[in-house]
This record gives sequence, C-alpha cells and structure tokens, in this order.
Amino acid sequence: IPAYLALNAGSSIGIVFANKVVFQVCDFKYGTLLTFIHFIFTFIGLECCRRAGVFEKKQGLKVMDVLPLCMTFCGFVALTNLSLVYNSVGFYQLMKVLTTPIIVIIQTLFYGESFSAKIKLSLVLTCIGVGISTVSDSEANAKGTLIALSALLVTCMYQIWVGTKQKELECSPYQLLYVQAPLAAVLLIPVVPLFDDLSTLTEMPPASTLAAIFISSCLAFLVNLSIFLVIGKTSPVTYNVLGHFKLTVILTMGFVVFGSPLDSKVLM
Repeated sequence: IPAYLALNAGSSIGIVFANKVVFQVCDFKYGTLLTFIHFIFTFIGLECCRRAGVFEKKQGLKVMDVLPLCMTFCGFVALTNLSLVYNSVGFYQLMKVLTTPIIVIIQTLFYGESFSAKIKLSLVLTCIGVGISTVSDSEANAKGTLIALSALLVTCMYQIWVGTKQKELECSPYQLLYVQAPLAAVLLIPVVPLFDDLSTLTEMPPASTLAAIFISSCLAFLVNLSIFLVIGKTSPVTYNVLGHFKLTVILTMGFVVFGSPLDSKVLM
C-alpha cells in the first residue's frame, strides 16, 4: 500500500507540472481533448501490461457493469469544466475541499462505513487548512452553485464506485480500469467539442508540444492506475487525504521552482 500511495503522489505531482508545460509553455489549450488522449494512453499502457503478464483480462466483465463508473467519470470531467466557467476559482476550490467530508457522509449513510472521532477531527482540521490555503474569492451565484454541487456529488460517487466496483465485480484495479479506460474515452468524444474549440486546431502541433503531451499521457497512465490501486486497497477518504498532501507538495514546489509568492495565509 505505501508503494501505491507513493506512486499516486509522485505521478499526480508530476502531471500537474507536465500539464502546466502543455497548457502554458506549449500553448495547447484543449483540456478535455488532453483527457481523452490520456485515457487512450491508459488503455495502451494496460494492454502492454496485460501482454507482459502483469494481469489477466477479467472474463465475463460486461460493459454495462462498468458503464455507471464511466458515466460518473465523464460527468466529473464535464461538470468540473463547467464549474470553472460559471464560478470563481475560490468557490471552485471550496467545492473541491468539500469532497472529503461529503464522501464520509455518503459512506456513513449509504455504505455502512464508520469513522472514529479522531479521524473525523483530523479531517476537519485538514479541510480547514486546505480551505485557508486555496480559497480566495468565493463568489457564488445560483447557476454556478448548482453546477458545482452536481460536480461535487458526481466526483464523490466516482471515487466511491472505484472502490466498491472492484469488490462487487471481484476484479483487480488493473482489470477494472482495462474496461473503463476505452469506454470512458468513447464517452468523452461528444464532450470534447463542447469544451474545446477544436476549430483552432488546424495543424499538427510541433514536435516539442507532442513530446510534452506524450510525457503528460505517460504520467496520466500512472495516475489513473494508482487511483484505482489506492482506492481499491484503502478507501476514498484515504485517497482524498493523500490529495491534500499532494497539494501541500505542489504549493511548496510552486514557491521553490516557479517563484510563486509565499504569503502568511498559505504558509499557515
């Protein structure tokens, strides 16, 4: 399990900076298209793993068994993008912080999970800290709030189902993601033109951009796989706490590598 946590932390932190290069340095502004490419690469990576004998394809695993998981993923991508369109960055970040307590509530009410008082108190402290360091201009409006709440609930269900589907379908993280990755890519096809202006993509990007996309996609394979490994072996709550740790590292690297301003609020 520590190896899975380290893999997710390392690849997730790496992909943040890789995507910064893709979007800012290479000026490739097609976020949803990049997500589509990431899932194609994830399937290719898993196919290589399968052929190398890392895992065997789960027999009898039907598309309909995995479809709810794929639909919540696509809903997560679409609604998260919409939330950024209709909400301030501060309100968007606040909704992300609420993912952890909402998962705790859903798992307690509907999945019979129990959490000790110590865990609940530590989660409260963690969420307050993340909120202080990331939330700034929390301007709310009715339409944006509805979209943000929808994105929050879909994100929570996706993370919960990543764990429960592995147990329900009796398959490994590799086997479940092997079916989910290509199906999610197909479901993303009609979503891409809704959020990315593909009319401006009139020619093949330069070699440097393609290289950056390739590196980002390789890291995405590791991120997607490690998400299933971490949640499958631990829980969605553990995965979210790991996410808060990654945020701390990313903020720190931002100060060190990119010279981001370090104010007292973020430091606290």
